[in-house]
Amino acid sequence: MRSLLALAFLAGAQEPRLNHEGRTLPPTPPVTRPVLFGTPEADAVLSTLQVMPKDNPWNEDISERPVHPDSDKIVDTVGRNLRFRWNHDMPFMLVPPNQPRVDVLMEDPGESDPGPFPIPDDAPVEGGPLSGPDLAKYQREGADGDRHLILVDPAAMKLYELFHVYRGASGWKASCAAIFDLTTNKLRPDGWTSADAAGLPIFPAVVRYDEVARGSIEHALRVTVRKTRKAYVYPATHYASTAPAPFQPRMGERFRLKKDVDISRFPPHVQVILKALKKYGMIVADNGIEWAISIAPDPRIQGLETLDHKALKGGDFEVIVPTGPDEGPRARR
Repeated sequence: MRSLLALAFLAGAQEPRLNHEGRTLPPTPPVTRPVLFGTPEADAVLSTLQVMPKDNPWNEDISERPVHPDSDKIVDTVGRNLRFRWNHDMPFMLVPPNQPRVDVLMEDPGESDPGPFPIPDDAPVEGGPLSGPDLAKYQREGADGDRHLILVDPAAMKLYELFHVYRGASGWKASCAAIFDLTTNKLRPDGWTSADAAGLPIFPAVVRYDEVARGSIEHALRVTVRKTRKAYVYPATHYASTAPAPFQPRMGERFRLKKDVDISRFPPHVQVILKALKKYGMIVADNGIEWAISIAPDPRIQGLETLDHKALKGGDFEVIVPTGPDEGPRARR
């Protein structure tokens, strides 16, 4: 009997890990030093991760969700005839579990998670170069803007995201910082922002090379619109507007590429992105350029220029009725 139980235990221990799509996840390679995105080493790690739980809103198939009754009006306020866009705007770095922690001076400590944070000296800052002396200069004095800094610890499954980051003579400073546990559905406190206005994480929503190379993006995407209203909807926790306008999108509003939009004319990597927009959609996360999704600035992602010149427009999208915290895949059964 004891040997049979031992065999059963070993058989169970060897069962493959499956993600929310049913894809087998290989063992995660150890990260022993900071690893920049856009490298084969980063790809090998990223392809093994279940980022957020299987029933998390970012991982929710919304392809059959009903269309919101005000969908047309909401699309009109964003811009039915404005082109769909993409931004090479979200670099990130993988860090080892023993990465030294540093203190960060917070300009808005009230809605920031306390540090210290595992920030390497060569951590990339949004909008700047990715390495070398020019990176160090940009960390200190680069152009203004959102200046996000995104770090992922795959061993602990922790995500560190900072907004408006600079590195001065006395150390790092930022306007806001958020730490997310990538193994839970826990949200920011109600009413709190994050490194994004909506209080949402950024990394789980960014298009990465390992995904388009695999042929499948398995999560919703991040999108910005210029004007939002004074409201938010799950999974967002914060608004960034004083406008009560009922047909401007809320933070957390979820758009879906319409089923009948022909994507066969686009190159392979772009088709992968558009398939994800039909299955998972895109979630309003911040105020910014209309209809702009976030893509890691990785030159290996090919064909994005085919989305220029109004290849797709706002009218190709619709707003869906989203699920709440206890609905959809999170419904109690």
